[in-house]
Amino acid sequence: MPARRYAQGVLFPTDAPAPNRDATSSTFVDNMKLPVHRWFRYSAGFSADWVERVIGAAQASGSVTVLDPFAGAGTTMLAAEQTGAVAYGVEAHPFVARVARAKLLYRSDHTAYRAHAREVKRQAARFSGLGCEYPALIHKCFSSETLAALDHLRRAWAQSADGSPASELTWLTLVAILRPVSHAGTAPWQYVLPRKTKKAPLEPIWAFDQMTRTIAADMQAAAVTGPAAVYIEGDARTCAGVPDNAANLVVTSPPYANNYDYADATRLEMCFMREIDGWGDLQGAVRNRLVRSCSQHVPEKAVRLESVLAAPELTPIRPEIAAVCRQLGAVRQEKGGKKTYHLMVACYFLDMAQVWQALRRVCRRPSRVCFVLGDSAPYGVHVPVAEWTGGLAQAAGFTSFTFEKTRDRNVKWKNRKHRVPLCEGRLWVEG
Repeated sequence: MPARRYAQGVLFPTDAPAPNRDATSSTFVDNMKLPVHRWFRYSAGFSADWVERVIGAAQASGSVTVLDPFAGAGTTMLAAEQTGAVAYGVEAHPFVARVARAKLLYRSDHTAYRAHAREVKRQAARFSGLGCEYPALIHKCFSSETLAALDHLRRAWAQSADGSPASELTWLTLVAILRPVSHAGTAPWQYVLPRKTKKAPLEPIWAFDQMTRTIAADMQAAAVTGPAAVYIEGDARTCAGVPDNAANLVVTSPPYANNYDYADATRLEMCFMREIDGWGDLQGAVRNRLVRSCSQHVPEKAVRLESVLAAPELTPIRPEIAAVCRQLGAVRQEKGGKKTYHLMVACYFLDMAQVWQALRRVCRRPSRVCFVLGDSAPYGVHVPVAEWTGGLAQAAGFTSFTFEKTRDRNVKWKNRKHRVPLCEGRLWVEG
């Protein structure tokens, strides 16, 4: 069946040859080999090298101001600084935003950072026992010896924390080693699997020293003289803090509508740093700030489906999304978990419509926008994310879109909950 078209928007069918087979551009894997990017492994990202190429190509036609409304751990911001472009980033997850802001301090004094980290390590050696009671998750993920060493580092950092670049980089140093020193299965996504164990977790003090050396070496080698990126902890649905008509290039990867709980991605780190006590605290601390892409955002009594579907922002896709959401509402009654995917999908696209309206305010005419995204099929019901997202972009005032598939997803059927083939790619929006 040919792809549906919205005005000048074009979608490549999932079985058509993709114009670009750069399948790794939509993953974070290669970033772990790059200076600064490698300081913290945040899987919800994309290739920094690819972003630099996109910005460089745009600069061939004139000056570029870049915006990433879902800035995450700062991949686009760092790439923009490397290319000399002015850049704005917006991120709603407070912990991830702090990680990104720390990474963006790579141009600060590396000798001051080394000295601060060294002093924290020295002070840590003076502590004994645990300074507080940790949540059960932390005890499941660390041996008593490892937890004691980490606790001493945390307490030593906290007693001298002053918000300086050296202090924030030392905070990141500690945060970055938590998963490598855990004996538990700390998967690269949000899942922590205490019943799975690693053969050789790192020793905490050694890992702290190694991370300090890595960060300091990357700082010392940095040779960037362009403008510093502006990183805003805020909401992509408003882009508050970004001036009108500021950007002419947007490169981002919004949350996927596949029930991945982005709020849960840093639960281990937030529990250890004593920002939350457990999963139940994520709703108030993180989840209620984010675009609604997970059923945890929308309990059954939180919203009324028909009210969401009636929102004027969904007018361009209302017949299609209403049919899918009602189908999901019927299918869920046959499932044991009865997950509220029907509400999640409706709320996700309402939120994304607001994102596009905010982007129209902050983007010049003309601008170019790239969303790295993938479609989804909750309970086996296909949701054409790229098609609907492109339609919402046009309704907000952008002129055209094309979708460029980079890779197939959900094609290895073993242990999968459905057999709907999915894909991932780049939605290019012009106007």
